[in-house]
Amino acid sequence: MTGSAILRRTVRRQRARMIFSSLFFCTHQFCETMVPVAIGLIVARAIDTGDGSAMIVSLFGLAALFVVLTYAYRFGARIIIVAIEREAHMMRVEVAARALHPRGVRTELVSGELLSVSTSDAEKTSWILDVIARTAAAITATVVCAVALLVIDIPLGIAVLVGTPLIMFVLQRAAPLLTRTATAQQAEVARVSGMATDLVSGVRPLRGIGAENAASARFAASSAAALNATMKMARANSIYRGFSTTVSALLSVGIAGAVGLFALQGRISVGELITVIGLSQFVIEPLTTMSRLPGMAAVVRGSADRLALVLGADHVLPEGGSAAPPTTRLVVDGARYRSLDGFFMTAAPGEMLGVVALRAQDGEALAALLSGQISPDDYLGTVTVGGLGVDELGLTELRRTVLVEPHNTDLFAGTVRTNITAGRDRGDDELAPVLAASAATDVVEMHESGLDHAVTDRGASLSGGQRQRVALARALAVCAPVLVLHDPTTAVDAVTEHAIAAGITELRHSGVGGQTTVLITTSPALLAVTDRVLLVDDGRVVAEGTHHELATGDDRYEEAVLR
Repeated sequence: MTGSAILRRTVRRQRARMIFSSLFFCTHQFCETMVPVAIGLIVARAIDTGDGSAMIVSLFGLAALFVVLTYAYRFGARIIIVAIEREAHMMRVEVAARALHPRGVRTELVSGELLSVSTSDAEKTSWILDVIARTAAAITATVVCAVALLVIDIPLGIAVLVGTPLIMFVLQRAAPLLTRTATAQQAEVARVSGMATDLVSGVRPLRGIGAENAASARFAASSAAALNATMKMARANSIYRGFSTTVSALLSVGIAGAVGLFALQGRISVGELITVIGLSQFVIEPLTTMSRLPGMAAVVRGSADRLALVLGADHVLPEGGSAAPPTTRLVVDGARYRSLDGFFMTAAPGEMLGVVALRAQDGEALAALLSGQISPDDYLGTVTVGGLGVDELGLTELRRTVLVEPHNTDLFAGTVRTNITAGRDRGDDELAPVLAASAATDVVEMHESGLDHAVTDRGASLSGGQRQRVALARALAVCAPVLVLHDPTTAVDAVTEHAIAAGITELRHSGVGGQTTVLITTSPALLAVTDRVLLVDDGRVVAEGTHHELATGDDRYEEAVLR
């Protein structure tokens, strides 16, 4: 999908409204053009002759003309605005659906840029409907002006018919430059918007590592680049508009000067003089409109091209098959992804497996790999569930079987209940074991409204430990056959950590043939309840055993876990 294809589709989807709006706008411009013609006729047939009856009829006719042009513009504007808003809404929904698709979308745009594309660029792309409607109206006005001038004086009409296309041809030569400038400006603005979003969401970690100054300097540099791009676009548009307005005004002045000369020579009457002067003044409006449309079209095309980056992007994950895994045996064999280098691990059905990564990037890479959100083309090796690879499994079955709860999780505006159930219908009795296992019971009990306590966006109304426990409760509530938890207790105290370790064991591993749990952590409380622990360094497993065996026999493990 390209920007041109998106624009063609926009016109096709809203063609009925665009056609009706264009007809109303053309009617409005036709009536506007007829106003100086009508005034000239009134002067010639009523005022010069002193005919009172003709004056009354003329005034009624002029009033009817204004009524028609007024309502034509109102109806045309209403229809085109409805078309623009409907199309913008449809494109916003499309971008959101593409960005949130379970198979992902392969794009270099960050979340803030995707937000800009789904809002600003979607809105600007729909402006193509207004561009087309106003172009049709401006052409109508220019043609009617030329015909009226031809009736009065052939050279005047020819001047408009020849001069207008010539002006538009010259102005159109600047359109590609304006398009490139607009595209670059919109990309820079979207980039700085995305950076601002990321910095605001990560302000706490930045403060924690003392990187505020570096982040501020980076944002200032990006903002300066966006400012320079905006100023460059503003200068280009100002030069373009200044030149187009000057040329249009010169054409109008030339017509007015010529008709004045013709009136002195007696070639035209007083009524015709008034008509031509009125038309020469009015023709500036459609000429100015047409001269500005290429600049507006450049903005529209730039936004359409950015929409194409998302709507035309490939999915990250393959479509996959339709098979369901026969067992929950999880195997990673010879994986090379990010910092992982020939990584191998197995997790048997019902096993609680601990993974201690001496380097944080190894744990993050493993969690990402197990999440099922990484395309098989982006890593080497295999990841199988029940002996079936990702490309053989149905995406729904894969997500149902394996759930990865990342370290940095998000809570949403709503209540504690809605954040835990995530839209599923779960009663208080069903949630009680989950709350106990995640040690989130006190989060509920400390508020009068309990599970219905309000939570603000990103969980800002909760403390770090409370957010982490609510997120853990949400993961446990899914009851996934294979659950991968990445550092789920870094924001809680040691007592709560022991309670969570016991709770996870009781909830997921107390029965026969229990669920599989993989804990990527350095927490001794969590590792103490695991069946087996893998020690990972330099992207591969370097030791394996129980928590007690590794704690007493491996210095690296002891330093990382029991420090």
